[in-house]
Amino acid sequence: MNKIKKVARYFLYTLLTVVIALNLFILLSGRIYLYSGIMKTYAIGKSAPGIYDLDVFPHSTIEKANKPYLWKNHDRVNQFQFDKSERKYHQKLGTKAFLVFKNDTLLFEKYFGSHNKETVSNSFSAAKTVVALLIGIAIEEGKIKSVDEPVGHYLPEFNENGRNDITIRHLLQMAAGFDWEESGSNPISEAAEAYYGDDLYGLVTRQHVVEKPGTKFNYQSGDSQILGFILQKATGKSISEYTEEKLWKPMGTGHQAFWSLDKENGAEKAFCCLYATPRDFSLIGLLLLNQGKIGDQQIVPKWYINEMVKTPALATEENIQNLRYGWHIWTYKNKGNPVYYCRGFKGQYIMAIPSKQLLVVRLGMKREDNFLIPESKENDRKFHKKYDEHVGHSTDLFVYLKMAEKIEKEIYQNERRTKRTKS
Repeated sequence: MNKIKKVARYFLYTLLTVVIALNLFILLSGRIYLYSGIMKTYAIGKSAPGIYDLDVFPHSTIEKANKPYLWKNHDRVNQFQFDKSERKYHQKLGTKAFLVFKNDTLLFEKYFGSHNKETVSNSFSAAKTVVALLIGIAIEEGKIKSVDEPVGHYLPEFNENGRNDITIRHLLQMAAGFDWEESGSNPISEAAEAYYGDDLYGLVTRQHVVEKPGTKFNYQSGDSQILGFILQKATGKSISEYTEEKLWKPMGTGHQAFWSLDKENGAEKAFCCLYATPRDFSLIGLLLLNQGKIGDQQIVPKWYINEMVKTPALATEENIQNLRYGWHIWTYKNKGNPVYYCRGFKGQYIMAIPSKQLLVVRLGMKREDNFLIPESKENDRKFHKKYDEHVGHSTDLFVYLKMAEKIEKEIYQNERRTKRTKS
């Protein structure tokens, strides 16, 4: 009995020591946001951010359109069935929604678990593309002069400490050159502080330049957040207000959307956390598919969409040319049939394939790692020529694209068979 008491006492002392040490670290380092992170994860039985975190954080509301966009249904909509291996793949990665459209026509719509067409879920970094679309609209309206304007024209803190050369273009390209650490697993990274902290403006205006702006692609959520503050300054409106007026209502959304804030009545987390339904996310893809247009309405300037999807010549950490990222949008070259897509770190995808007029939305809980050139092939020119365009894209992206193409093929092959039979 005494031995059990000693073990229990030792455990309690150890736990108390850890708690005291953790609190001392948080207080002495000034990382008070860690308390918020603990309360919003471990204290409620979670270990990481999730796609249903809407009520965990303060948020704004974006009102739906007065007249929702009416998707057409193909005659054979939802006739396709996943095979056993496809079902297992979706199960492994926790897919919640998978939708495939041929331009404005729904071919396939599948939900998993309790998720349905009216469920709102977190976009995570897919929201970055929405911010970029708003920048294009603001330029077209004359509220922002051009992508080559210095950030300091809008945010005076960027006229000092060697940051005066940073432009809006550099931010859109993810090439501002900051010392921001983008990590979903490191609790003391800037990315973690941005997600759980309550002072986004203070965080991004403290960033230091460590590389020449406009030279290297380095994916950093801080760049997106700065674009959000530029939008606020240029338009005189919150990101949510501008989104509602210029995107959400004009697109014909069917449901309210929500955007997480850093605090009550605070700033939107422009780098992430737009909550919406699957079909409303699909409308963002329709914009990408049709060069900024939905129906007869040009919502985002055509010239801007065309510039967005180009991949500027930037260095990358893999020491190959940037073939993956444009202005806050991912571009998979796909052997001459490019795929333009938004991506969130839990596997939120909004994919547009203009050559096939296909639009694919996948929402879920996980995604695969990015494709990398194997060490054994680093000096293999033929391998690089074939696979460099894959680098930086999550490998599950390629799987979802194949599924979508298979769905399209089966539906239209069956349609042709039916027509031949009738004739």
